[in-house]
Amino acid sequence: MKSRTNDAYKNTSQAAHMEGIVARWYTRQRSSADQLAAVRASAAHLAAGLRPKADILEVAPGPGFLAVELARLGHTVSGLDASRSFVEIARRHAREAGVGLDMRHGDAAALPFADASFDLVACQAAFKNFGDPVGALNEMHRVLRPGGTAFVDDMNRDVTAAQVDEEVRGMGLGPLSSLMTKIPLLGLRRRAYSPARFRRLAADTAFRTCEIETHGITLQVRLTKNA
Repeated sequence: MKSRTNDAYKNTSQAAHMEGIVARWYTRQRSSADQLAAVRASAAHLAAGLRPKADILEVAPGPGFLAVELARLGHTVSGLDASRSFVEIARRHAREAGVGLDMRHGDAAALPFADASFDLVACQAAFKNFGDPVGALNEMHRVLRPGGTAFVDDMNRDVTAAQVDEEVRGMGLGPLSSLMTKIPLLGLRRRAYSPARFRRLAADTAFRTCEIETHGITLQVRLTKNA
């Protein structure tokens, strides 16, 4: 589906900035006990109600922590990331966990998967960085089975600096790591979507509509493909 207003949502992709030492640093910052516990809870929430051994795709899984937890729950999980470094890191985490993960390198707006391949598509903390968000949502719609759901969990543009401070305090990081996490988050807020803008974006894709909730600094979006 080609949107007539696609250019209105075009963005500069941040994939090139998440390679090598930057990808390894990001992985370390997301490896605290509190954050890994939150990832396990998120995996359980996402998988609730899925059939056994469901087919799941995570778009831009980064280090692969969520994808690995979903695989541990017995599901068949694939992942796609624009960062070659993250692809290798996620594969390593899957090997260390003893689970299967079909991890590939590629573009969220050109997913290398067949139509109607997945029961669930997840995208966490990455959507704001996509260069072609309309194309990415249309690709998620294409690879979902009828009745399947895409979950986008990302930063809310409407959050305050005080809310960012509170979020970082809950990550269990040291003082320097907390500062080095807070500063990028405040910058990334400018790239993020507000609920109103995401609704306009969804309306211009094959999904047409979406459901949105906000919690803390996050925007949680549910998009369902009609059965």
